[in-house]
Amino acid sequence: MANEERPERPAESDGTAHLFRALGRMIKVLRERAGMSQRELALSTHCSEDLISAMERGVRTPQPDFLIRVDPILGANGVLRATTDEVREALARARTRHPDWFRGFAHLELGAVAIHEYSNQAIPGLLQTEGYARAVFAKRRPLLDEETLEKRIADRLARQQIFERWPAPTLSFVLEQVLLQRPFGGRDVHIAQLKRLLEICQLRTVELQVMPTWLEEHATMDGPFTLLTPKGHQEVAYTEIQGHARLITGPDEVRLFSERYGIMRAQALTPRESLTLIEKMLGEL
Repeated sequence: MANEERPERPAESDGTAHLFRALGRMIKVLRERAGMSQRELALSTHCSEDLISAMERGVRTPQPDFLIRVDPILGANGVLRATTDEVREALARARTRHPDWFRGFAHLELGAVAIHEYSNQAIPGLLQTEGYARAVFAKRRPLLDEETLEKRIADRLARQQIFERWPAPTLSFVLEQVLLQRPFGGRDVHIAQLKRLLEICQLRTVELQVMPTWLEEHATMDGPFTLLTPKGHQEVAYTEIQGHARLITGPDEVRLFSERYGIMRAQALTPRESLTLIEKMLGEL
């Protein structure tokens, strides 16, 4: 599309991204001063090495409980703990960093009690690795400038903090098999993305199913969609196709999406079968 109808520049006037990047640099400096590797810090704080790396690069937000936990480990003498109030306030406003057309859905997603997503074009943003997200945004047309590119990647990865929330929302994904076969971003990115999906499959709060290509039946060929249940509200549906985002709230229309999703889950491989398929594909690369 020569001229997209949706705004493309994220609104980031509150400076939250700069706060998160500064915190990431502080954590890195304190870690190196303490003589710890990212792996050692991850083990000490009971989180993944990838998460430590992402926080230090400013693409994942250090949560207040993490800052409290890591402060004595890094010998920060209360410096990191002192930032928690500001971090909580920044997190409450962080969704304003998203493009205008996506902000309404991102706000609902932040407090959702259930999210169910069907994808047939790309791995869903909630499941993407940094490398995969970078390939998606770098290859889109029209091209994004470097600053916007980095913001989009950081904003997308920040959404994945939903997996760390407790109580956790109910999360399920139905992915077309072709998404697992397409080496988006190259072989190394492809392998890392499949490994990420295996990690997601292990979470008690998530169910991931693959829709096999050989299947002769399919409940919908109308494109990807998301079903989301905001806390205290009725379920809504969301679609985003060719530059047009649509949040659907009408009960009758939402029910149709819900029915299609339920049928697709019955048609797709079970979570266990899907896990086995991903392991097989990874072993063949």
